[in-house]
Amino acid sequence: MTLPGEASVMTTYARYPVTLVRGEGLRVWDDEGRTYLDMVGGLGALSLGHCHPDFVRAVDRAARTIGLTSNLFATPPQAKLAATLAGLLPLEDPRVFFCNSGAEANEGVIKLVRKWGLPRGRHVIITLEGSFHGRTMAALAATGQPPKREPFEPIHDWFRYVPPGDVEALKGALEPGDAAAVFLEPVMGEGGVIPLDLGYLREVRALCDEHGALFAVDEVQAGTGRCGHWLSISSADVVPDVVALAKALGGGLPMGALVAPAPLSFAPGEHASTFGGGPVPSAAALAVLDTIERDGLLANVAAMGELLRAEVARLAPAGTLVEVRGRGLLNGFQVAPGIAAHDVVMAMLSRGALASTAGPDTVRFTPPYTITAAEVDEAVKALSDALGEVAS
Repeated sequence: MTLPGEASVMTTYARYPVTLVRGEGLRVWDDEGRTYLDMVGGLGALSLGHCHPDFVRAVDRAARTIGLTSNLFATPPQAKLAATLAGLLPLEDPRVFFCNSGAEANEGVIKLVRKWGLPRGRHVIITLEGSFHGRTMAALAATGQPPKREPFEPIHDWFRYVPPGDVEALKGALEPGDAAAVFLEPVMGEGGVIPLDLGYLREVRALCDEHGALFAVDEVQAGTGRCGHWLSISSADVVPDVVALAKALGGGLPMGALVAPAPLSFAPGEHASTFGGGPVPSAAALAVLDTIERDGLLANVAAMGELLRAEVARLAPAGTLVEVRGRGLLNGFQVAPGIAAHDVVMAMLSRGALASTAGPDTVRFTPPYTITAAEVDEAVKALSDALGEVAS
């Protein structure tokens, strides 16, 4: 059913033919009463699922306590959230800037490393081909996908792109000595859910140290527990200099964060956000972090991710998948030539399961961290049946 007023919404997304009206856990209902298993999870933002009682209580309590104060004033939820993040992340003496989205967090990273680099004669930021860092202008310029940039060019020329995993190419890009930072996603989410090799991530850290560049990571999609650690790069035992977070941190409310050591921080007047870290989204993010810790959800993310990948590899019809890849609950299933990922997603939809795509050939699952083994089995069956239907 087409909603009244839907035609007035700008069509920045090719929407699926479903109107969702209610959710609980991993279940959502449409306006005709049909039920779906939600493996999209707000494109990875819904860390605790729909309407988790602890999340709802925290938001309700905060909304009844105080409204938006702007960042001219301190509030207890924001201060507690900053201290909690500082205690969870491996950076030394970290400071947190709060914003509203992943693109804003990445814009902050770009601006911060430029501020650090320009007095040192370093103006270039090295990013990866196939990467995705957001739709705002600097984040888009950092994105290593020319089709996404071309409609808006010319845009910032601060970026140098290298192939992911290619250590020699990275060495060559760093040789001129003009790089302020290497900026990458440890798991390239929008580029096809491609986990970077852990050895490569360690090489990046070492090369940044050798050449005097910062190492900045975009953990917008892969961070805040999505891959079984608070930061996905922790799988490689690597400590970055600067981190961008968003999506799962807010649990469904707009929340982004830029985290950097105190010496790298912005000074008053250099950066700002009216809404960033407001009392309500900060209370929501605290509920997310507290619940993940209390309920052992990082371990569940790791276990359910392993189960999911193993079951998809075992049950997908022969010849329908090229590769199963991912970390934790950020997973991509690359379909065989001749199969369109979008068609598989639509076939899953008709079977009562929601998924998304990461490019034309990859089906992506980013479910809430509360997913159970039974729900994994249900999702895998829907995917396997959909692959069989589309392939035939």
